[in-house]
Order: sequence, then structure tokens, then C-alpha cells
Amino acid sequence: MAQPDDMLDDEDYPAYTMGRAAEIIGCSQDFLRRLGDAKLIDPQRSGGGHRRYSRYQLRLAARAREMCDQGTDIASACRIIILEDQLEEALRRNERHQQG
Repeated sequence: MAQPDDMLDDEDYPAYTMGRAAEIIGCSQDFLRRLGDAKLIDPQRSGGGHRRYSRYQLRLAARAREMCDQGTDIASACRIIILEDQLEEALRRNERHQQG
């Protein structure tokens, strides 16, 4: 079982409530819900059904908010970020394949 310090260092650990996540990013809770609807982030749920966000998800949400603030509609921003994330992962896999 993971130790508490390990969980805090894990960028995928769902440490943030919706309210705290919105505060950190500087957006509304509705904006976070809409990012979920657009399939950019899929927050985990607590035992009581509340959304919980990881640092990784907060980075994606902050990027989406930045793009929306610059005039990009939310659906386009989400699609761009998803494609950027997929490209980054493909490049990492390609690099590992070439090294091994």
C-alpha cells in the first residue's frame, strides 16, 4: 500500500476537491464540469461521489483555461490539448523504442 508521502508526490493522485481545484486554476466549478463533459479530464470520485482532481488534471485544466481566455472555444481547446498529450506520449514511446 502506498505511503502518504508517496501519494503526495504522485501527480495522478486525486488530492484536490472541485472547489480547491477551481480556486487553484482560477476558474469556476462549472468550467471544470465542462472539461469533464468534453472528455479532457475524468476526475475520480470520492466515496460520497464528489469529484477529486490530480495535479496532472489541474495542469490540463489550467492549459484549457488559458486557451479559452485567449478566445479558443472549450471544445477546440480540449481537442488540441488531447492531441498534444497523445503526441507527447507517442514521442516518448518512439524514443524508448529507439534506445532499446
